[in-house]
Amino acid sequence: MNTQQIALVTYKDAGKYTGVSEEENARLHSFLNKKGLQVTLEIWDDPAVDWGKYDVVLLKSPWDYFDKITAFYTWLDQLDKLQVRVLNPIKTVRWNADKRYLVELQEQGENVVPSVWLEQGTKLQTAEVFAQLQSDKIIVKPAVSGGAKNTFALTQEEAEAKTETINELLQQESFLAQPFVPEIQTKGEWSFLFFNGAYSHTVLKAAKAGDFRVQHFFGGTVHTPEPPAQLLEAAHNLVDKYAQGCLYARVDGVELNGELVLMELELIEPFLFMATSEGAIERYYQALLEQLQQPSQSMA
Repeated sequence: MNTQQIALVTYKDAGKYTGVSEEENARLHSFLNKKGLQVTLEIWDDPAVDWGKYDVVLLKSPWDYFDKITAFYTWLDQLDKLQVRVLNPIKTVRWNADKRYLVELQEQGENVVPSVWLEQGTKLQTAEVFAQLQSDKIIVKPAVSGGAKNTFALTQEEAEAKTETINELLQQESFLAQPFVPEIQTKGEWSFLFFNGAYSHTVLKAAKAGDFRVQHFFGGTVHTPEPPAQLLEAAHNLVDKYAQGCLYARVDGVELNGELVLMELELIEPFLFMATSEGAIERYYQALLEQLQQPSQSMA
């Protein structure tokens, strides 16, 4: 029996999202304990938690981390000083928390939705951004974000009308501009799930009519078709390159001209859609066992 003390990390629900994530958390918590693991649900920013008593912290759903990013980074520092093992590794989590990583991947030649970096303290040059992205509609979103927070879908005319609002936000944080991808509305967004680098399952998320956000709390729906082989292979390649040592990884992308174009590489708090695939929760457990049996590495 494994005697390591494990924290399954969640967040304090402020009513922003539906209970779907909590259902997955409760099911996973129960499943892992029934398997004989010592797992406790903990809220990541609860000051009463003694993190030093844990051997392993599983980042499951700290869904509000992007609203409290400074506190989140401080918490990661605390775990690092306490030498608590974090899955996924702290170095990877820090890299993945800021969407600048998409610009990095783009510069390395990966097939990523084209991205223009809008540095904090600068101003949106509307015409220039539209020219760079060669699109008549763009998405503007914070560099540290989730759940479609402060995300705008804008034509050039709408962008000019929203420039003042966006510039105010730019004084507080950096943003990313990307072309609007109509295929998200017409074809949906693929999510490929991997545990310990091994493929587990796939879902296809569709936005509700008239919307571009595929999240379930915005009315998006989830489907489970067999993924095209070339898309799965592309997702697997990304995980092999950029999710080394990760217990879990979710690759979100859209199909353009038969190829997978990366939207997000989710390595912090992705919903894992485990209820959509028979055996997924067992595969997660087996991947976790493999991790627990490995010697802890430096997480800094």
